[in-house]
Amino acid sequence: MSMTLNGIGASDGVAIAQAYLLVEPDLSYNDQKITDAEAEVAKFKAAVNESKVELTQIRNNAEVALGPDKAAIFDAHLLVLEDPELINPIEENIRTNQTNAPSALMEVANNFITIFESMDNEYMKERAADIRDVSKRVLAHLLGVTLPNPSTISENVVIIADDLTPSDTAQLNKEFVKGFATNIGGRTSHSAIMSRSLEIPAVVGTKDVTKSIKQGDIVIIDGSTGDVIINPDENAIIAYKDKQAKFIQDKEELKQLVNDKTESKDGVHVELAANIGTPNDLEGVINNGAEGIGLYRTEFLYMGRDSMPTEEEQYEAYKRVLSEMKDKRVVVRTLDIGGDKELPYLNLPHEMNPFLGYRAIRLCLDQQDIFRTQLRALLRASTEGHLSIMFPMIATINEFREAKAILEEEKAKLKDEKVKVADDIEVGIMVEIPSTAAMADIFAKEVDFFSIGTNDLIQYTMAADRMSERVSYLYQPYNPAILRLVKQVIDASHKEGKWTGMCGEMAGDTTAIPLLLGLGLDEFSMSATSILKARRQIKNLNKVEMTKLAEQALNCATQEEVIELVNQVR
Repeated sequence: MSMTLNGIGASDGVAIAQAYLLVEPDLSYNDQKITDAEAEVAKFKAAVNESKVELTQIRNNAEVALGPDKAAIFDAHLLVLEDPELINPIEENIRTNQTNAPSALMEVANNFITIFESMDNEYMKERAADIRDVSKRVLAHLLGVTLPNPSTISENVVIIADDLTPSDTAQLNKEFVKGFATNIGGRTSHSAIMSRSLEIPAVVGTKDVTKSIKQGDIVIIDGSTGDVIINPDENAIIAYKDKQAKFIQDKEELKQLVNDKTESKDGVHVELAANIGTPNDLEGVINNGAEGIGLYRTEFLYMGRDSMPTEEEQYEAYKRVLSEMKDKRVVVRTLDIGGDKELPYLNLPHEMNPFLGYRAIRLCLDQQDIFRTQLRALLRASTEGHLSIMFPMIATINEFREAKAILEEEKAKLKDEKVKVADDIEVGIMVEIPSTAAMADIFAKEVDFFSIGTNDLIQYTMAADRMSERVSYLYQPYNPAILRLVKQVIDASHKEGKWTGMCGEMAGDTTAIPLLLGLGLDEFSMSATSILKARRQIKNLNKVEMTKLAEQALNCATQEEVIELVNQVR
């Protein structure tokens, strides 16, 4: 019987495919004695062999999709399965104690994990994690259940999950993953942002999609309305295939604008740039006619691995992006880890409220070896294109001065080493903390540009965690308080002859665009898939009229009043 769930439309489009549940299966088992030890040992050996076949496939897929460094993790897992120090005691446990295979496996594995985790040696702690992953995989085969792994998907599916981590989304193959739906999240959660980068339909915040859908169910995902239809009837499938065709047709029509400049009806030019996470996103950036990159989220270079990326690895990634974008500006944000983005190998302290804690520039200024390595790689790559460097989470002018001083030190060292560095690198900051917006006139004298990060600016201004469903009503991008802060930042930069961009999700929002044009925003940076739609919208807007609209919006009392105003001109 058909059923419809409603969530938050995170990425436009329609997907129709079988469900692939990316959820942890039940791995509980009974601790019972057996009578035929050899049959149980054979069962264990078969599970080990099945795990080897599976891991080899995952490893090969990872190498193709993510590179040899990510594949090395699975090489380590395969070595664990070949290790007689682990395998022999498990078989011995089965034979000597008449223990069933799941109990024997986990007893021996947990002993090793406990021993390795208690050691100070970082390498041995990593081996504990390998044994935990491998034993879980063998246990799943013993119990006859499937461990989900997005990198092994080889047919058209829609992913159903509680949430998707950045490393999960990085493994999704666009050829087969047609869309996804999650229990939690909002339009600005990382899974939502990544879905727009991947150009696949997504619905987030459905609350219980994982409980309502079974593996293999036919599912329709409508990323524009937030609807998830489970086991639709034939009429629904026909209707949504029609909607899907119209969406694709509209995308084709928008392609005619790829090489156009972004100008309002009365001839005012603004820059439409793209947000990216990895160099692999460049194809979408170029195909959608971006006039630059307004946000390169470099943290994805650090994720989904078990050690820091080297200076050389980072240099190659930055060089590729800069050279492929040629003379177009590329704004690279320095490492922004913390909040909802973690690096297991950094061993960051657990915090009550990580969004307000040890993250981004705070971490980089404290752990300068990490920061300096990244800055050296950026500076070395700067001769390949038009580089701008942006520091995230700046709260005080002293933080900016310290970060810039470190950058200048690394620049001087490279020049002493006779390494060429571009002499036109702009250095700016993300404005995502209200204290910085309030002091924009002071910052504008020292920075080369501002980029407003509305995802965090809104949550800090409204004191509402953007990941919390209970206060999601306070995530109000069009609230006059937010618009006033945006105006303050833009005006301060223009007074000093500088420019202001916006790299938060608000920049590509069809309700926000008329207001931002009227407020004088210079650069709109968004998911690549939003660019052509935004260009079409701006071409139909008159800048002078939008300036008057923005002035009216600043004097509204509520977000609802602002939306009503904008709807009159859309």
